[in-house]
Amino acid sequence: MSAATTTPAVPAGTTAAWPDRIDRRGITALAFGHACVDTCQGAVPAIIPFLVHLRGYSYAEASALILAMTFTSSLLQPLFGHLADKRSLTVLLPGGIVVGALGIAAVGFTTSPVVTFVAVAISGLGVGAYHPEGARWANYVSGRRRATGMSLYSVGGNCGFALGPILVTPLVLLFGLHGTLGLLVLPVLATVWLLRDTPRLEGFRPAAPATAGDTAALRAQDRWGPFTRVAGVAGARSVVYFGVQTFAPLFLIAQLDVSTGTAGAALTVLLVAGAAGTLVGGRVAERIGNRPILVGCMAVLTPLVLLLTVSGLAASFALMALLGFFTVGNFSTTVVLGQLYLPSRIGLASGVTLGAAIGIGGVAVALLGILADATSLSTVLLVVAVFPLIGLALALTLPREPVEPRPDR
Repeated sequence: MSAATTTPAVPAGTTAAWPDRIDRRGITALAFGHACVDTCQGAVPAIIPFLVHLRGYSYAEASALILAMTFTSSLLQPLFGHLADKRSLTVLLPGGIVVGALGIAAVGFTTSPVVTFVAVAISGLGVGAYHPEGARWANYVSGRRRATGMSLYSVGGNCGFALGPILVTPLVLLFGLHGTLGLLVLPVLATVWLLRDTPRLEGFRPAAPATAGDTAALRAQDRWGPFTRVAGVAGARSVVYFGVQTFAPLFLIAQLDVSTGTAGAALTVLLVAGAAGTLVGGRVAERIGNRPILVGCMAVLTPLVLLLTVSGLAASFALMALLGFFTVGNFSTTVVLGQLYLPSRIGLASGVTLGAAIGIGGVAVALLGILADATSLSTVLLVVAVFPLIGLALALTLPREPVEPRPDR
């Protein structure tokens, strides 16, 4: 059967019209797992002040933990995706959650900076293992509505990042660093859920190519040029997101003389608006296409960042909301486009657009921090404002209507 007419296996109890809608049970399980692994990642910045205060870690030792998590959870994701493309490994879903949770929980029981670094790196491996396989199955269970399905999967990660500090801070305040053990509760629930649902998820696996010729035909649909440009857009967006997330609150403190609490509130506005943008962006993309969302979001970011550098407090909160909404609003569309451009390598495409792009943002923030020390926070934000223009230029070169290699999946 040709790629244009093949449909995924239909689980028992569903209707023949299944490919036209999202499997809510499947996407909810995958999004919850996504939230749990990203809670591990989001917990690291919140743990750092406690490690400095209670264990006497230096700033260099503490900040190295961010590098450990970023490298293993983000920059290695394309490798996990490549391996999963060769042999789809559903075990990475519950397995990634378990490893991620155990690693971050162990941080409360480590005795030296080196051992803590290793624990965080191991946690990052679990986080990185989950993402490409999770995105693959989110693709499968979303039917024709990939953009909406991927936005639901992605918002799970957004919630997880925000949940990390919310959970770890009271746990450590109440129980000391051993309170990190409490971070195991939600991942255990997610692991049990995914283990029970794995046989059902397998029902959505697309049929493998019947012959070597079919495999070659599917690989012939891979379009590396457009995919590379989508990855470039994702990287540029990541620099903007992490740049604003890191330096905008500091800019508000320095420029407007606000309290750290007010700056933290502005950061919360950014994160919450980003989660909303993920959901809205996916739904709108179903109506007007992924490319227009990508172009539109990138087009408005440079003016918003520039306005932030000259605005008062009230306007700054509004601008932080808009920056969160539009920066993350194209998150799911880059993943969907990456998967469409590499139909035979969905795991690799997911690993690059979900993981490597975020890693680029993390590395860029470290370099921008050096620039901030040498110049000013205003200069850093001006540099951040350049990156949306790079993303916009790349987005405008994408084909207007990407080939839909598997429209019924």
